[in-house]
Amino acid sequence: MRRLAPLLLLAAAPLATAAPLAGGGWSVDQIPWQTEGAQGTRFALLEGRRDRPGSAFTYAFSIPAGAWDAPHSHSATARVFVARGTLRIGFGASNDKAAALSYPAGSVIVVPAGAVHYDGADEDTVIIGTAVGPWSTRYLDGSAPASAGTPIRR
Repeated sequence: MRRLAPLLLLAAAPLATAAPLAGGGWSVDQIPWQTEGAQGTRFALLEGRRDRPGSAFTYAFSIPAGAWDAPHSHSATARVFVARGTLRIGFGASNDKAAALSYPAGSVIVVPAGAVHYDGADEDTVIIGTAVGPWSTRYLDGSAPASAGTPIRR
């Protein structure tokens, strides 16, 4: 736990300012979902601009039980907090679900920019993330279905 403390502080700091401009915040049951993907994934941009260079933003992502995202990478480092359920994530191009690590609610994960990974959930899961724009996703297999709210980079 001692080794996780700096990560928890690092991840919590951007979330403390992730309230709407009028003040307040969001509970996991009040997230204003904006888009839905083919597998039932949902996305919400909670604050900030992910298309603006150097702009911090906060997002929420919902993964239904059984949904998995194909191996991909992001243009910026993501700091992710598991708000509900258990996020399963593996690194590399193999899409080996058996090798994916499980992070239950309350966990914090840092996914470095450019790190190829795959993720999914065996139960309904909600994550809250922070990153700095511009944000895009590149799938190793260009024909893989994109998750909800995912700007694709070819």
